[in-house]
Amino acid sequence: MPFQDNPQDILRARGALRGVVVLDLTRVVAGPYCAMVLADLGATVIKIEHPGDPDLTRECPPFSRQQSRQQVSGFFAQYNRNKLAVKLDLKHAEGRRLFLDMVARAQVVMENFRPGTMDRLGLGYEVLKQHNPAIVHTAISGFGQRGPNRSRPAYDSTAQATGGLWSMNGLQEEPMRVGTVLGDLSAGLFAAIGTLAALREAEKSGQGQRVDVSQQDAIVSLTENAIVTYTETGEVTVPSGNGHPFVKPYGRYRCKDGYVFCGAYTDKFWREACRTFGDSEMENDPETATMAQRFSQDVYERKVDPAVRRWCGRHTKAELEEMVGDRFPLSPIKGIDEVVADPHLRARDMLVEVGYEGGRFLVFGNPVKLSLGTLERDARAPGAGQDNEAVYRRWLGLDDDRYRALEGLGVI
Repeated sequence: MPFQDNPQDILRARGALRGVVVLDLTRVVAGPYCAMVLADLGATVIKIEHPGDPDLTRECPPFSRQQSRQQVSGFFAQYNRNKLAVKLDLKHAEGRRLFLDMVARAQVVMENFRPGTMDRLGLGYEVLKQHNPAIVHTAISGFGQRGPNRSRPAYDSTAQATGGLWSMNGLQEEPMRVGTVLGDLSAGLFAAIGTLAALREAEKSGQGQRVDVSQQDAIVSLTENAIVTYTETGEVTVPSGNGHPFVKPYGRYRCKDGYVFCGAYTDKFWREACRTFGDSEMENDPETATMAQRFSQDVYERKVDPAVRRWCGRHTKAELEEMVGDRFPLSPIKGIDEVVADPHLRARDMLVEVGYEGGRFLVFGNPVKLSLGTLERDARAPGAGQDNEAVYRRWLGLDDDRYRALEGLGVI
C-alpha cells in the first residue's frame, strides 16, 4: 500500500483530498466505487470489513492469471484501489467503541447498508455527530433513508426497474436492462458529489450532515426528458431501439465490419456528411434541407435513413473514422477489446494497472482529470485487514495490551 513508507502517518501526502479520512463500511459496487473515486483524488480511505465476513467481491471473477495458488479478484482490485483495509466487528461492544474513536478523527463515514442498520448497531448519524459534529455520514441505499419503501432490499436492477430505465431501454418489443450496473455506479457518483459538497460545508461551518443517496433516485435523474415529456404531454417514453425519439439521423448504422454511431442531425453536420461522402444530390435535396424536415419520420424513412445506410455500408469502421475525422459526429461502436486497445483512452490514463495480492490487473481509470494530478496510476488494493496495525496502533494510538486483547476477542 502507498502508506507503508511512513507508517506513523496514514494520511495521504498527495492529491486534492489529502488529509480527508473516509471510514468505508461499504461493500460490492455502489459504495466502494464512491470511495474509490475519493481515494483516487487523495483521500485516505480505510476499508472496514467484518473479520469473518469480508467484502464478497474479494471472491468475484475475473481472477488473476498470474496467481495460480489462490483466487485473486480483479473485480475487487478495480473498486478498492488506493485504500487501506482493517478488520472490525461492529456488532461487538468493543468494536463499536473502537469505531467511534475512529469517527472522532475522521471526516467521512460511508456505508451502503439497508436504512436502519446503522441505528440498530448504535452507530446512526445522531450518535456519530455526538462524537464528531463535523462528520459527514454518506449513506447509499436502494430507496433512500426516508419514504415508504426505505426498508426494501435492492440491487442495481431494482433501481433500473423502479427508476424507469428498463421501460425505456432496448428494442420496441420489450423493456431491457442496461448492460452495466448503472444503478450502482450512478449512485456512487452522486454520493461522491454529495460527500464533497458536505465536506465543504463542514470545513466552513464545522457542521457535518448526512448525505442520503438512493439508487432509484439516481436512475430517475438519468432518464433524460422522459419525466417532463409525460408530465406535460401524457406521453410515456417506451423503448426506441438504437435511435432517438425525434433527433434524426442519430443512431446505429451498419458498415462493412460492424456498426457505427452517426449523429449528423444539425444543418451544419448534415452538410458536412453529404460532402464527406460526395453526395451532392442529397445535400441539395429540398426535402432534406432543414433539420425540422429531416426529423419528419416520413422524410427520414424515405430519404435520410437510406442515404446514411448507403454511405456507411461501403466502408469499414476504421475507414469511416478516418474519413470523417472531426467534421461531424461519427464513431465506431467498439467492443471492449477495441476499447482496451484505444490509444486515446491510454493517453488519458483511462486504463491503469492495479496490484492486489500478487496479481496485476488492467482496469478503468478515473474520469476526473485534475491538472495537479490524481492517484490511480500504479495503485494497489488491500488484503483483508492488512493495515490493522498501521490504523489501530499508529493512527489511533492503541497500546500493545489493548491491541492484542482486541485481536484475541476477534474484534479486529
